[in-house]
Amino acid sequence: MLSGRSILVIGGSTGIGHACALACLAQGARVTVTSYDESSLASIATESGGAITTVVADARDADATQAAVEKAASATGRMDGLVHVAGGSGRAWGDGPLDTITREGWDKTIELNLTSVFLSNQSAVRQFRRQGGGAIVNIGSVLATHPAPGHFTTHAYAAAKSAIEGFTRSVAARYAPEGIRANVIAAGLTDTPMARRAMGDAAIRHFVSTKQPLAGGRAAVPRDFGPAVAFLLSEAAGFITGQVLSIDGGWALSDGQTSPR
Repeated sequence: MLSGRSILVIGGSTGIGHACALACLAQGARVTVTSYDESSLASIATESGGAITTVVADARDADATQAAVEKAASATGRMDGLVHVAGGSGRAWGDGPLDTITREGWDKTIELNLTSVFLSNQSAVRQFRRQGGGAIVNIGSVLATHPAPGHFTTHAYAAAKSAIEGFTRSVAARYAPEGIRANVIAAGLTDTPMARRAMGDAAIRHFVSTKQPLAGGRAAVPRDFGPAVAFLLSEAAGFITGQVLSIDGGWALSDGQTSPR
């Protein structure tokens, strides 16, 4: 689906980003991934047999993000797709329920999960306008629209993920006449390093077994996302923009209170 296309994955060395990068590579794309973690970049480069280009970059750094876009476009003068995955929990900085969030927790969580999206999307759109089109997939969260206050009460994180949906729709509307598409994937709870706290909590695992009832009631795994991302970047999705696709095992449809079968 992506033969000959250049795809940049921001935060593509581990977790969902890792799976998306490999899925795009399998569909014929030239793939560039960024991470601030050099060791994880070395690992995916080795895993891909050197087929994936790696760039050390902090997604919150505008200059580093711009350099990554330029790197992805350097071979042919084009960058055909952007996948923004980079983000994470702000609990360590003080994110939590509104009455307890610290100012540092708010500012750093928003910077990591929303400002970084703004930076990567801005650089990508500028490149897409020069070349006459391109596609963006931003990774959001089901917590943007379907909160679970009993177990997931990080309100700055929820605000950032909600904003990603509005931001992406606005971008999609503005740039559609220029052949630029933008969509969101709203991810359910996924077994990644970021979810270590949740995956280690027996009560949350029980909750997820009913909240995400597909496939026996499990957390998502990174490979659940790769095929959908590759599709949304491809010409097969050429008439799709401004949409939010939930990949959540049924989270948005379930109350998470029934007993597991």
